[in-house]
This record gives sequence, C-alpha cells and structure tokens, in this order.
Amino acid sequence: MARAFLFVLDSFGIGGAPDAASFGDEGSDTYGHIEAACARGEGDAAGLRKGPLHVPNMRALGLGHAAALATGRPMPAEATSGFHAAATETSSGKDTPSGHWEIAGLPVRFDWGYFPDTQPAFPADFTEALIREGNIPGILANCHASGTGVIEEFGEEHIRTGKPICYTSSDSVIQIAAHEEHFGLERLYELCRTGRRLADALNIGRVIARPFVGENAKDFERTPNRKDFATPPPEPTLLDRLTDAGRKVFAVGKIGDIFAHRGISDLRKAPNNMAMFDAALAAMHEAGDGDFVFANFVDFDTNFGHRRDVPGYAAALEAFDARLPEALAQLADGDMLMLTADHGCDPTWRGTDHTRERVPVLGTGPGLGGGSMGVRTSFADIGETVAEHLGIAPGKYGTSFRAKLSGNA
Repeated sequence: MARAFLFVLDSFGIGGAPDAASFGDEGSDTYGHIEAACARGEGDAAGLRKGPLHVPNMRALGLGHAAALATGRPMPAEATSGFHAAATETSSGKDTPSGHWEIAGLPVRFDWGYFPDTQPAFPADFTEALIREGNIPGILANCHASGTGVIEEFGEEHIRTGKPICYTSSDSVIQIAAHEEHFGLERLYELCRTGRRLADALNIGRVIARPFVGENAKDFERTPNRKDFATPPPEPTLLDRLTDAGRKVFAVGKIGDIFAHRGISDLRKAPNNMAMFDAALAAMHEAGDGDFVFANFVDFDTNFGHRRDVPGYAAALEAFDARLPEALAQLADGDMLMLTADHGCDPTWRGTDHTRERVPVLGTGPGLGGGSMGVRTSFADIGETVAEHLGIAPGKYGTSFRAKLSGNA
C-alpha cells in the first residue's frame, strides 16, 4: 500500500484567481509580490533576511512553473524534479475552512454568514445572548479588526473590566480574545463554545479563541493556545473516507479544529512553523501503509500575511524551504508528498484580510513522474489524487490526476 503526506502552507497563494475581482482582490499574488518585493530590497530586515527570495527546493518541485500557470506569466526555463499544478478554488469563500474542506474533496457550495464592517458588527441579539449565557459583564471592540491591533487597543480595558474582546473580519468568523491568566484559558474556551452554539444560527464558519498574555499594550502577546471551534463539514471529506476505510489520519497543527475533529485519528499541535515541521516529520515516521499525514503551517498567514509583513513572510518561506529536504528524505517507495495552500494573504495588498488566489500544488514521490498537471479547476482535485493514491473510492467532487503520474506507488 501507499502513504500520502500533504503540507498546507497557510495563505501561500500564487495569484491568478479568475474570480478575484468579485472579492476585491484582482491582481493579488502572495508569492509573486513577495518575490518581487524581495528583488527590490523591500524584503530586507536587519538580523532576519536580505536579498532575493531563496526557496530552491520548492522551485525545484515546480513552484515557479505553478505560478506561471496561475497568472499567465512566462514559464521559467529552470528544470523541475517534481510535479506541479495551479489549483482554482470553487468554494464561495476565501477562508480557512472553505479552502481546507475543498482540498479534502468537499467544496463549499453554500454562502457563509458574514458580519458587516460597521460598529457594532455583531447583531444585538447575538451579543446579548453571548453576554447572558457566557456570564460576562459585556464585550469590547465589536468590530472588524486585526488580531494584534485590537488586543493592543483594548487589552488593558479587558483586564480592568473582565470584558472579552470580540471582533471579526471579512471571513466568516467570530474571534474572542482574552487574557490567559486574568480571564482564564479554560473560561475563554467555554465562552467560545457558547459563541459557537449561538453562531450556528448565523451560519458562521468559525469561532476562534485568541488567548494572550502581558500586562500592558507594550507587551501584550498572543500565545500558542489558540483554538478554533468550527462548524462540522456538511458531507464526508477525504478524512472521513479514509478513517471509515480503516486508515489512520494524522492531523498536524490546526487541521483537527478546521474539520471539527471529524475523521482524525491522531492530533498533534505545536507553537510555530518549525515545531510544526518537527511534528509533521514525526508523524511521517510513524505513518503506516495506507495512512495520511495532513499538516497546516499557520505562521505564514497569522504572523505575516495578516500583518502585511513582507520580510517576515519571506523569511518564513525560506526557513520552511530549508527544511523541506528532511521531509523528502523520509519518502519511501509508494509515498507521495504534496505541498499546497488554502487561499492567499498577500502581504503587499490593501487591508489585512485573505486574498482570493489560485494555490500551488507541488509534489513528488519515489516512482512518481514529474511535469505539469495543468490548471486544476478545483482544490478538490488534490484530495481526489490522494484518495486514488491511497486506493480508496473516489468522492463526489474533484478529479484525480494520479493517472498522469508515471509509475505505480
């Protein structure tokens, strides 16, 4: 039997989405704009990185070729060792659940609920119910905001009053920030469970707990104890299909939260990308025949994309790329490794929200051929390729390109 490993570089879009204009994102290109900014010296940061973007391992797998497919730019002349494609999202949103569910073979065909960019952003009846049922004295913010900025603005008042900080964005999300010690981590999680229940009527995709520490605006810092309370997928995903077939699904990072912990056999979390890479390597080592390792590397999105930090994003890409040979070294006969993303978050773009973009699909494995798999019409093609590789029945959505890869895994 075979094994499959899928690493999601959260928000690493490559531009070119045909419907980007309808999201206000026409021209956004996370990878292309980071690369161009670094070439101009705008990715330089003392003590962090300098010069052109250097990601030779992903380029060898075909990153440059995938970006050219996505955007129509000239195809690079460099040789590639892996297979590559550009995938187009068909789901109605540009958020984390939509992207990951579609990657796992389940496009989101319905419209999520969203909150207007007004103040207050949340409906009065929702806010009143959250205060009453959550046993809190009130809420702060109640607006669209960036996660770090809203904590800096309201954190001291939160400590003083005990009112949690509640905010949203252009995604279908409610985020609740509270101090780990003054408010309490478990109390925050319980409040988010209440919020999750109340948000169901509004068709909101996620309620996210955003704990932080520190005593004033100058030293507030979010902790790794973030927790996502997601609505469960409405139909079986690749993860359900695999576990139903007796296979083991290793979820690394926030994968378990995204799928409401359904279809997960083994859950592993870590505080940052490099620790996540360690956890993914350990899962790869432990995976047996027919098993699947699904890992999310969230720092690209949370720490750099939303914060519009080009040097930080570039440095994170280079750090990830430098470790990629460690994953490649673990591949045995019958294995497939793919890299992809769930949406864009162009750090050169206006605002602080996700951007609607195509995503790269890069892969390799012993006995698997290379070359272009073209522009895929759905992220679901990724999940269906994994399904065929692992020998389970196809799902309802997406088209596998496994047959286009030479050799038998």
